[in-house]
Amino acid sequence: MLRFARNDENRQVTRRILLLAGTSEARALAARIAAEGGYDAVASLAGRTSAPASLALPTRVGGFGGVEGLKRYLEAERITHVIDATHPFAAQISSNARLASAALGLPLIVFAREAWRPGADDNWSVVADNAAAAKALGETPRRVFLTIGRQGVANFRAAPQHDYLLRVIEPPAADDLPPSCEVFSARGPFTRDDEIALMRKKRIEIVVSKNSGGALTYAKIEAARALGLPVVMIEPPARDGVAVLHDLDAVMALLAS
Repeated sequence: MLRFARNDENRQVTRRILLLAGTSEARALAARIAAEGGYDAVASLAGRTSAPASLALPTRVGGFGGVEGLKRYLEAERITHVIDATHPFAAQISSNARLASAALGLPLIVFAREAWRPGADDNWSVVADNAAAAKALGETPRRVFLTIGRQGVANFRAAPQHDYLLRVIEPPAADDLPPSCEVFSARGPFTRDDEIALMRKKRIEIVVSKNSGGALTYAKIEAARALGLPVVMIEPPARDGVAVLHDLDAVMALLAS
């Protein structure tokens, strides 16, 4: 296993941690684990982004090979604790982590940002997935701000009557795009005023967003509220009964217990 130099070399290592990363929460947790010392930890990134933000822990990049591959990794590296701090919509790795941890009797800690909740002035249509979001746009052609990342863009080919503005970190395959779709690359955080200016400039009539939670991309929701625009909000996949922690101190306390 990859290792980092601990602050207190005399402290006995009692935890061998696999941190499934890919979020700002994971970066904060990695920094906290590294700073406190006493842990033997490695972070893991899926590798879907070519230039991910660096982590304070040694980092592996790439998949494990499904549930069985993850089980083999956990056993070979003698992992004692798995922390899932992946994106709320990274359903496959979260499911694999749950199944592999359960099969080996390992504790699984899920650390995630809290989902957004609509306010009194919000106009949301809450849907289960990208396909439902495309249908929720309706038959009448509209100017759509599509802010779901590159995964699932192909679902909106089923609603070709709309004119899309797609914001991504890295562009999707051209074959995945709806017929009328302007693509531009940008990485958050974004400000409310900038989002308002963008939506006005592009004459946006409706926003499609994943309910990713957190502050990093919430400005688009604030902007839609300020402009009186409807939002089609895609809910994250269910965690299948796994408890979710939203507080960094709570995660560290559970690790130390």
